[in-house]
Amino acid sequence: MSWSEITLLVVVAVGVLGWLSWISASRVDRLHRKVSASRIALDSQLVRRASAATDLAASGLLDPASSVIVADAAYAVVDEDGPVTEPGQALAMAGLGDDRERLESGLSATLREALDDAADVALLRAQEPGTALVANLAAAWYRAQLARRFHNEAVAQAQRARRHWYVRLLHLAGRAPWPRTVELDDQMPSGLGTSPAP
Repeated sequence: MSWSEITLLVVVAVGVLGWLSWISASRVDRLHRKVSASRIALDSQLVRRASAATDLAASGLLDPASSVIVADAAYAVVDEDGPVTEPGQALAMAGLGDDRERLESGLSATLREALDDAADVALLRAQEPGTALVANLAAAWYRAQLARRFHNEAVAQAQRARRHWYVRLLHLAGRAPWPRTVELDDQMPSGLGTSPAP
């Protein structure tokens, strides 16, 4: 083989490796953007759930003690960090954060305490404002559960892509933080799930 053939072979090999690196880096970047978008959607759905819980607590349909406890748990969630609306902010935070996850789990537990009895929920639904308030809470809760599943799947995809040896060797993820799943208690009260959400 002559020097010109070897040079051509090296140039082609470097070009192919550069192209493959660019494709891999683009894929990792797309997955990071997907994580950011799903994080924003999850935050929005969790804020809607807290807002629906606040509306129910303020309606006067719950007993006074339950109203105060539910409202306190819902306000704590919304006041923690405020909603995430910027993609860069969501990517920098990667997950909800331990405090927010704890507060969201606390809101779930509080709402389960107040709404776990199907008979009590049926009484709430029997009253005119209660029908819409319970339906809004059930729908917001269901959408929050779906958003968390979608977010955690997006995180799993990004983590799998970043574990490849060539992604780590060539630092194709750049300075993006390692994406984290959102782990919180979002089990819906059995009494709330007795009728389909709109």
